[in-house]
Amino acid sequence: MGIWARTRNGRAIDQLIHHSDRGSQYRAIRYTQRLADAGAVASVGSRGDSFDNAMAKAFNSLFKAELIRNKGPWKSIDDLEFAVAEYIDWFNHRRLHSEIGMIPPAEAEQSYYHSHIPVGTAERAFESLY
Repeated sequence: MGIWARTRNGRAIDQLIHHSDRGSQYRAIRYTQRLADAGAVASVGSRGDSFDNAMAKAFNSLFKAELIRNKGPWKSIDDLEFAVAEYIDWFNHRRLHSEIGMIPPAEAEQSYYHSHIPVGTAERAFESLY
């Protein structure tokens, strides 16, 4: 979803970092190949170090508390998949996060892109003055 959303918005994904634990699904050949094809960097925690991948673990904890435990059980896999998609959308676009100034992550990312000049832009702007 992150790759699709950034590509749709014309954002570079070559520096996208995918945080995960050492679960077998994150080491699957098709999964890692998809990340490699996109130019994304996989960040996998080291064995026995819970702080190494704290971002992924923090999200998993919120996901379980806010969706899995509070909204289930679901009648089918389709219902669960739909609930997960809705949760991710809510988490990224409407949920306020205290760590980033009580704004949603999508707003924080948009703010970041608006406040940073793309590489090469400043040099071209300077050259156009002369």
